Amino acid sequence: MSINHLILQSLKKNIRNYYLYVFALIFSVALYFAFVTLQFDPTIDAQANTGNGAAGIKVGSILLIAIVTVFLLYANTLFIKRRSKEIGLFQLIGMTKGKIFRILSIENIVLYVGSLIIGIFLGFAGSKLIKLIFFQITGIDQVAALNFSVQAMMQTVLVFLVIYLFIMVMNFLFIKRQSVLSLFQVRSKSENVKKMSVLQILIGLLGIGLVAFGYYLSTKLFSGNIDNMLFFAMLGILGSVIIGTYLFFKGSVSFILQLIRKSKAGYLSISNVLSLSSIMFRMKSNALLLTVITTVSALAIGLLSLTYISYYSADKLAQQRAPNDFSITDADDADSFMNELDAEQIGYAETHIDFITLRANIADALESAPSNFNGQLKNTEMVVVSDQAIAGISVSPDEAVLTGVDGTISQLLSFQDQGDITLSNQTDTIDVHYTELEEKPILPSIQSINFPVTVVNDQAYQQLANNLDPDIQGAFGSEYVGIDIADHDQLKQANDIFQDWGDVTENPAYSYLENVNMQKQAVGLIMFIVGFLGLTFLITSGCILYFKQMDESEEERPTYTILRKLGFTQGDLIRGIWYKQLFNFGIPLILGLLHSYFAVKSGWFIFGTEMVTPMIIVMLLYTVLYSIFGILSVLYYKRVIREAL
Repeated sequence: MSINHLILQSLKKNIRNYYLYVFALIFSVALYFAFVTLQFDPTIDAQANTGNGAAGIKVGSILLIAIVTVFLLYANTLFIKRRSKEIGLFQLIGMTKGKIFRILSIENIVLYVGSLIIGIFLGFAGSKLIKLIFFQITGIDQVAALNFSVQAMMQTVLVFLVIYLFIMVMNFLFIKRQSVLSLFQVRSKSENVKKMSVLQILIGLLGIGLVAFGYYLSTKLFSGNIDNMLFFAMLGILGSVIIGTYLFFKGSVSFILQLIRKSKAGYLSISNVLSLSSIMFRMKSNALLLTVITTVSALAIGLLSLTYISYYSADKLAQQRAPNDFSITDADDADSFMNELDAEQIGYAETHIDFITLRANIADALESAPSNFNGQLKNTEMVVVSDQAIAGISVSPDEAVLTGVDGTISQLLSFQDQGDITLSNQTDTIDVHYTELEEKPILPSIQSINFPVTVVNDQAYQQLANNLDPDIQGAFGSEYVGIDIADHDQLKQANDIFQDWGDVTENPAYSYLENVNMQKQAVGLIMFIVGFLGLTFLITSGCILYFKQMDESEEERPTYTILRKLGFTQGDLIRGIWYKQLFNFGIPLILGLLHSYFAVKSGWFIFGTEMVTPMIIVMLLYTVLYSIFGILSVLYYKRVIREAL
């Protein structure tokens, strides 16, 4: 048999056995090429109002290289070990290590060149779709054209050539260091099965305790109790969760499963044997890998959740800055803009609000507040408006309504549904009882000082409007004009007029539509990059776990042969495999989801106004995609069990 024939046969066998690896390699090339194509697309910088869109994509491409490199190197490590017996047989028949290395190198060259060609073609074909998704997320009004970038192709070839060289170095060192005998024993090494010691039990309990401590500390992160040690608290959370996760996989899982085994008093079904026992004796050796996968999964889910929270909240965040279609802080500027609208025959409704800033005591109105706020609650600044200026609100002289109770301030200060507030100017003090909380703001955040606005009876307003403290009055006037376009179809035309008019005005003025677009463009680019990286890590980590299960299934093939000869059916064995994969894929997934939940919950309000819906969407999508690899693992086990007899 010639060397070329050996290479051809080996390639056929590897493609059949490692089809998912080939798919992952092609997917990595296609994903990277399509991503880098955006970096060299002139429309990204020309249209994306994000400072430098291509620069952001360049940073993302570097992180993408790191993820793909680690994945391919790790996958190659698994495969070269799996082929150890084949390499040993080549040496037994007289082949030198240099010739064996040449065979592996040629195989990999063929595999990589084929994957590069197919991947670049698929990346080019899918680049238009990816560009369309990018424009849709960022709100860029641009046609997604299909352009082939030679620069992107050269960069892709260069990156994967470097990765190939790294893989060849790993293969060379592996072949050089292994003796013929050791090559036949590489895959037969397993963990020593010993009775759990007291130390292992303590390690397991410590792992659970550290994770729980990290979760608890995250709930106190922005409570105000640890503001002076915020940096150290963050380090403590990160360290305790990561170390706790490692110890959890190292000892906690085996400890918990040992308790389950003892509860069955030694009467284990075939499903228990194939799931509980297998996991117990392999979990410690996989602890580091599972810790890395869990931690990076939590990071990917958390970052994507936070960016999606900002994107999802774009409308509400824009409303805080511009409560109306157009929010203008100067009456003369408002008259000038309305004249522009009149000239174009665009109908509109005007809202004019006068306001004052007073000293306020809100201590009795709060359910809870950070401890470092306590000194400010009895002497804070609050904007006050008359009920006659707000349509739909009418209160008695001793009552009030709080508006704009939303966003970050509502998370730091928890207002009661009803409460008492004391308002004071330089000479008079009035106590009012607010009976209602409204989320919608009535003034721009720049004029409401990013704080709820109190609407009081006009009689109380007029009394407090005298003898105002000039030191606390707003820097942007004491009047606000909001303009709403009557026909929504004319809003874009009005917004174009506002942009031209806004270039000459010196006072703050905001367009709701423009603020939404700016928010979506700024956050959309980050969300697109994070989503891309998250998807890449999801695919690569899922493949790594799948490859590990492929390797374990081949090691356990003799066991399945014995069990089949004893009379157990395929269905009996597959039920145990299902339980095993629920543990192998489910534990890292559940821990990753929990880590990300507590991380997001600790400070989500800094990024937007809604947490639950965006986070659930991200978690469900991640779970569904991740579960696909668990199902593929079961199918591979099913094939091994079928061929075992």
